[in-house]
Amino acid sequence: SFYTYAGLIAALRSYPNFAKDGGDTVARQEAAAFLANVHHETGGLVHIREQNQANWDHYCQPAGTCGGKQYYGRGPIQLSWNYNYSAAGNALGLDLLNNPDWVATNAAISWQTALWYWMTQRGGASNTPHQAMVNLRAFGETIRAINGGIECNAGGIGHQQMLNRVANYRSFTSILGVPTGNNLEC
Repeated sequence: SFYTYAGLIAALRSYPNFAKDGGDTVARQEAAAFLANVHHETGGLVHIREQNQANWDHYCQPAGTCGGKQYYGRGPIQLSWNYNYSAAGNALGLDLLNNPDWVATNAAISWQTALWYWMTQRGGASNTPHQAMVNLRAFGETIRAINGGIECNAGGIGHQQMLNRVANYRSFTSILGVPTGNNLEC
């Protein structure tokens, strides 16, 4: 019930180019890619906060400078780390550094942070997820941008997670009636 359609629509106003570039097929592929990653990150729109609570105190850089605030993963693309909360807040005109739990308590803000990451952040990739879908048509590159260090190493601990994201993408492209394209894995 947290991840509302109304919250998503409100958040889309901040990023009007989301799923609008590259023609209808590319736009649908981008929507499918976003939904596949969100589905994976939230366990099917169930989880709002990172499930591994043992990690909640570890997302501060430099260590010990967060003044007791926790910057663990929250929201549809599990925003984490103090520097990401700061950058997302600055981009959205919100004080997320001092109010990180807004990402877990306000649906529109939560969706906005996911779209902010999708449209502007590269993580360990050379493209944002938006660029990966619009310019490269490469779902695997979206995974690299979101969680590549863990999931993109063949045979690594997150390899199955990457394969799960690909399965989600195949499902969403089928629902939206578009081909998957190439480069599904990272």
